[in-house]
Amino acid sequence: MRNNRLKTGGLIDRTKPLSFTFDGKPMSGFEGDSLASALLANGQKLVGRSFKYHRPRGILTAGAAEPNALMTIGTAGRTEPNTRATMQELYDGLEAKSQNRWPSLDFDIGALNSLLSPFLGAGFYYKTFMWPAPFWEKVYEPLIRKAAGLGKASYEADPDIYDKCWAHCDLLMIGAGATGLAAALTAARAGLRVILVDEHAIAGGGLLSETATIGNNSAPDFAAQCVAELQTMPNATVLTRTTVFGWYDGNVFGAVERVQKHLPNPNSNVPVERLWRIIAKRALLATGAEERPLVFGGNDIPGIMMAGAMRSYLNRYALSPGDATAIFTTNDSGYALARDLETKGVPLAAIIDSRPQGNPDYRGKARVIKGGVVSNAKGGKALSSIEIRANGHTENLSIDALAMSGGFSPIIHLACHRGGKPVWSESHSAFLAPDNLGGLALAGAASAVHGIAACLEDGARHAAALAQDLGFAVTASSFGSVENDIIAQPAKALWSIPGIKAKAFVDYQNDVHSKDLGLAVHEGYGHVELAKRYTTNGMATDQGKLSNVNAIGLLAEAKGVSPADVGTTTFRPFYTPVSFGALTGAYHAHHFQPVRKSPLHGWAEKNGAVFVETGLWYRSSWYPRAGETNWRESVDREVLNVRKNAGLCDVSMLGKIEICGEDASEFLNRVYCNAFSKLPVGKARYGLMLREDGMIYDDGTTSRLEENRFFMTTTTAYAAGVMNHLEFCAQVLWPDLDVRLASVTDQWAQMAIAGPKARDILQKIVDVDLSNHAFPYLAAREISLFGGKLHGRLFRISFSGELAFELAVPAGYGESVADALMEAGRSENITPYGVEALGVLRIEKGHVTHNEINGTVTPADLGMAKMVSPNKTDFIGKHMLEREGLKEQNRPRLVGVRPLDPLQSFRTGAHILAKDEDATLENDQGYVTSSAFSPHLGSTIGLALVKNGVNRHGEEVVVWNGIRNEFTAARLCHPVFFDPQNERLHV
Repeated sequence: MRNNRLKTGGLIDRTKPLSFTFDGKPMSGFEGDSLASALLANGQKLVGRSFKYHRPRGILTAGAAEPNALMTIGTAGRTEPNTRATMQELYDGLEAKSQNRWPSLDFDIGALNSLLSPFLGAGFYYKTFMWPAPFWEKVYEPLIRKAAGLGKASYEADPDIYDKCWAHCDLLMIGAGATGLAAALTAARAGLRVILVDEHAIAGGGLLSETATIGNNSAPDFAAQCVAELQTMPNATVLTRTTVFGWYDGNVFGAVERVQKHLPNPNSNVPVERLWRIIAKRALLATGAEERPLVFGGNDIPGIMMAGAMRSYLNRYALSPGDATAIFTTNDSGYALARDLETKGVPLAAIIDSRPQGNPDYRGKARVIKGGVVSNAKGGKALSSIEIRANGHTENLSIDALAMSGGFSPIIHLACHRGGKPVWSESHSAFLAPDNLGGLALAGAASAVHGIAACLEDGARHAAALAQDLGFAVTASSFGSVENDIIAQPAKALWSIPGIKAKAFVDYQNDVHSKDLGLAVHEGYGHVELAKRYTTNGMATDQGKLSNVNAIGLLAEAKGVSPADVGTTTFRPFYTPVSFGALTGAYHAHHFQPVRKSPLHGWAEKNGAVFVETGLWYRSSWYPRAGETNWRESVDREVLNVRKNAGLCDVSMLGKIEICGEDASEFLNRVYCNAFSKLPVGKARYGLMLREDGMIYDDGTTSRLEENRFFMTTTTAYAAGVMNHLEFCAQVLWPDLDVRLASVTDQWAQMAIAGPKARDILQKIVDVDLSNHAFPYLAAREISLFGGKLHGRLFRISFSGELAFELAVPAGYGESVADALMEAGRSENITPYGVEALGVLRIEKGHVTHNEINGTVTPADLGMAKMVSPNKTDFIGKHMLEREGLKEQNRPRLVGVRPLDPLQSFRTGAHILAKDEDATLENDQGYVTSSAFSPHLGSTIGLALVKNGVNRHGEEVVVWNGIRNEFTAARLCHPVFFDPQNERLHV
């Protein structure tokens, strides 16, 4: 295998050789190599196959824009597909595999797609997969799913850990090239808290590939000295291997740091990636500019590379591009490469310059073809020759490496993440960032500044202005004179080239060529957003880094307008792919979601609770006792004891919201369908909250603690949703109301004490009179306990149908107060009860939960029509509640269900059939929403939503469970099974 490494030069450490494999072939490189440079050093030009046509592809760039060299790195759980070889640092033992080929990279059956290319043009799937209709499920969809995707994910668990963290700074400096280093040093020397972020392993950006000198130092040494100074400053942080992927409201930036992706054996105690959320007072974008490819026939053949990338591999990695090299350029960038190639003795066959005048300052030995273009390239798995057209003549040139430069596009994606649109500049032949971005400014090549000296000056100037804006005194920074600085001035863009014979690719990753874009315009998909989706240009992991501007230029030419008239697609995060691991952080496996434990969790554990996950909460489900062999025995005992004596249940998980302000009562009146404006101080009321469409959204109790202060409880699972809903109402619907909201769920430990002996037990620890006269049903007051030692809130509300209270105390006192209640109730045989028993108690009383409030029911459907106030002028859902269909008699209504034979049972979710009807969904009358075994009634009972159910009490039906093939004869009845007169509530 050919060795393309130059004998001297580069930033690699030749004393530290490294071994790696590519598709199983052993290869070698040095510390400081990227995987891409190591492959090129080993003569490996063919590195992958294209997505659609499976064409041979080589390395095109030296950075994050690489569309071709996508590799699968690692093994087992550390397998990572779609890794850009240009960004992957080489380490000893690295295993890399090419993608999208079978059976091998050299011989890929998929390349036959090229023969079918006349049928696979832009939008072919829209035209082809419509007929015949039965083929979609049987043929088309399976084939599409099999072909979709790049690379294959591992099915094994990732053994590594990931992390998330926050950071705050005065200045976030994005990009550590000449501009970024100058700006970071200027700001840090002035005392600002600076975070400098760069996506590469070594800070320095383009300086690492330059041969210029700054002061008395080479460009790479200058970069190293700047970084070293920053690292000594306590107010400066340098984050390399870190990509900023998004700019969000509040000047928050998302960034991913590849902490250990460059190590063969990651430390198991250190994250391999870290997601940063950086809040910056100011940010400066110095991401540079991306060199644009040129669109000519065969421009994807391995051996064709961006001029800047070839320069990086030459100067930074000491690599010769080939035996015979040519440069095709529209600007002076190509001449910087020509100078460096000639300096290092690399043969240069020709410079093809599209400009008629070429570069008058070029003094090299290479032949310059002015006003020329490369129209076609030839070769299969490697470049063999190019066709040159100049001044009416055509010639063929045998070469094995071609560098191309079609100008530069400032990398401004981040600057447009918050709605800003790029602006076309005819003088720069590029899209520039919009003005007035607020907390984000641009400098250097990202704002179309060219040359090292100019970028150093621009970075320092912007940093000084930002520092002064923040109130810091700034001393001007000087970095010395720059020698050998080549400034590539903008040149007229060259979008298309005449005489193309082969496919001229615009988007290398998605196999979009110039004719695809012309076809999109011809077929009415010329709008830039439509063209993107019709052709797939700028999609997938590439996101149009190299292709978007060329595509816009070609669309503009096809339509006869300027690129300014075409515009760009909408820029959104993520510009560079971010792993799911980084986004997930520590939240996987056992930590997939946070676990919320009630303030009474420790008390429940002491009492032997069996816990169940309900949403994010761990709730006590039941409390087994010695001798009980199954959960039903425990639940039956708890239910019976609550009805006979008393029970204590943890209800801290209920959502709790404080509502204050002069207009708090009016606010609640509009949120609830029942009246709240006249609720007396010291009283609670059950309320129904509707959606705009008239359906019930949530239910709960709201207590008036003071004239302008209310305390609302919500369903546990809907706590966050209700809070968001109330905030929306307050801020958007009625911003004129004086109302303030605060979620206080975590501030209170709340426990229900229910049963005939509840009053006697509670009276032993509270300091107020709990008699029925002094503290009636639905009373709600702030109270003291233990002789004034503790203050809390007491509500006489019941979810069990028994005499009951809910006591709320500050969360830190929850466990000790629960212990005190258990001790106070010992002689009354108080027992803890869990949510299973609570469910039985509530079904016995016909109380609804979100099993019944399923998003399709109105108050009337649940027998609560009288709760809808007829006197209120308006409330959320009032008008939609009047729809004719919501008053239809045959709507599903709440009923109770009991089996005819107490020894039989049915399950939640089972369907209701009329007696003697066939078991089909056409005969479906409704379904069981909740069911439980009632130890008082000695049988299963249930609540159900049944068509016209309120008028069918006493009717015999069949409860049908189609999944288990169960049929249970049953009778519809009133939904309240126990104490229908509610006598036990008011004792």
